[in-house]
Amino acid sequence: MKFNQTLISGEFIKRYKRFFVDIKIGNSIITAHCPNTGSMMGLLKKGNNVWLTKSDNPNRKLKYTLQVIQDQKSKVGINTHLTNKIVYDALIKGIIKNFKNLNNIQQEVKFSENTRFDFLLTKKTKQTFVEVKNVTLSRKKQIAEFPDAITSRGLKHIRELLKANKKGYEIYLLFVIQRDDCNTFELAKDIDPKYCELLAKAVKKNLKILCFDCKFSSKGIKLNREINFKI
Repeated sequence: MKFNQTLISGEFIKRYKRFFVDIKIGNSIITAHCPNTGSMMGLLKKGNNVWLTKSDNPNRKLKYTLQVIQDQKSKVGINTHLTNKIVYDALIKGIIKNFKNLNNIQQEVKFSENTRFDFLLTKKTKQTFVEVKNVTLSRKKQIAEFPDAITSRGLKHIRELLKANKKGYEIYLLFVIQRDDCNTFELAKDIDPKYCELLAKAVKKNLKILCFDCKFSSKGIKLNREINFKI
């Protein structure tokens, strides 16, 4: 997945009203869009290095978008709007071994009145729903965690995936760890015990879990290694 604009470096000042961040670029402080609805726990430290893009759309109120924050020595992608693009690029290139030789890849597919899943993959007669989750949290060295806040939306997606499985679909949750310093993925049971409990039960009912980290460059982000999952 390639960035549409060149990355601009800056220094994190603060986040407020969820979608706004103040960033210092050179001697100026600008307000940028923060494309992440999560808590971004552990990342919002004043003085952290950040990277942004600048839009050339004259109608945009906020010209800058926050893309990457440096957590200690590791880059962390915070733009949740890019997560599905990273996965789509990996699917097209056959990077995910579970999803090779696909006949069709559909995005944002409606399943029920109030539910759309990120991907519907078709391979011969088999159809698979894949819901993607973006991961940024790491409180312990080399361990990524999800969620970073209570997620009622996450609960809904698990329940709907289980309904899809009863209708004959294969079902997957794909956790995209937008950082490259973790070797293990765990559920943050202390943050949202209900989500973690339901996910553990869903795994016993045919829900499959995949976890991948990401590799960063100045030009873009790509899916990298498959990461061990501990439940």
